[in-house]
Amino acid sequence: MNTLETRELEYFLTVADELHFGRAAVRLSIAQPALSKAIRRIESRLGVALFVRSSRHVELTPAGAALREHGRHALNAVGAAVRHAQEAGGAGQARHLRLVLKPGGDGGLLSGILAAYAEQRDARHVDILFSGPADRADFLLDGRADVGLLYAPFDPLDGLAHERLYTEDRVVIVPSGHRLTGLASVHMADLEGETMPVWKGTSKDEGAGTGPEVADVVQMLHMITANRMIGVLPRSLVPPVAPGVVCLTVSDAPPSHLVIAWNEHDRRPLVAAFVAAALTATRPSPVP
Repeated sequence: MNTLETRELEYFLTVADELHFGRAAVRLSIAQPALSKAIRRIESRLGVALFVRSSRHVELTPAGAALREHGRHALNAVGAAVRHAQEAGGAGQARHLRLVLKPGGDGGLLSGILAAYAEQRDARHVDILFSGPADRADFLLDGRADVGLLYAPFDPLDGLAHERLYTEDRVVIVPSGHRLTGLASVHMADLEGETMPVWKGTSKDEGAGTGPEVADVVQMLHMITANRMIGVLPRSLVPPVAPGVVCLTVSDAPPSHLVIAWNEHDRRPLVAAFVAAALTATRPSPVP
C-alpha cells in the first residue's frame, strides 16, 4: 500500500519548505526524532528517497520535488473539500468574509475597497488575515481565506481566478555605500551577480535568490543595511527609506500587478460581491 495520510503529507511538505528537520519539527510541534522517523517511513512506503541529507544540508531529490508540487495541490484540495462539505451542511456557514494579504501588501487600496464593499446590501464583516511571504495562494486554495490580495508575477496564480487592481514599477534597495548609489535609475543587467534574498517558504531554485533567507521586508532591510544583500520589490511594498539604504528605480524590470484573487472553483455570491467592490474602488470613474 503506497498511499499517504494527509498528516504524513503535511509532515513531508513542512520539511520540504524548511529544508531543515529542526525548524520543521518546531512548526509542526512534534519532536525532531519523531519527524525524521515519519519521513523515513514515508520513503520506505513509496520506495523512493525524498531528501538528500547530510549533517549540514537537506535538499529535495527529484522524487521529493515531484511530491512537493503535486502533494501541495492534493492537501489543498482535501482541505477545501472538507470546508465545502461543512458549509453545504450548515456547520461551517460563513458569516464573515476572510481576506488574506501580506503585511503592507495592499498598495494603499484596502481602506477604499472595504468602504466600497460595506456599501453593498449583503456585505459581511471582513476578517483580515496576514500571511507569510509566500503562502497567500495556499490560503485561497485550501479554503482558509475567501479572497486575497496577491502580487503577480511573484505569487503563483495556478488554480486561482483573479482581477488586476493596480500596476506599478519595481525598485531596488541597496546599502548606502553600494556601487549603484548615485544613479537616477538602474537596469536589470546592473544587478547581475548581486546577492538577493531567499523568501521564507520558497527555495533557491524557485527564483533568483541566492542569499540569506528572510521572512518579511523588515528583515530584508536589516540585511541590506548590513551589506549582506540587495532586494527588488514592487514600489508600494517599500516602507519609508531608513538611514543606511537607498531606493532606485529599475527602469526595465517587468511591472508588478496587485490582483484580487480567489479559488477558481469558488462561485459564491459573497466572493463575487467583494471582487466587484474591489474593482469599483480601484478603477477610475469614466469621464463624462
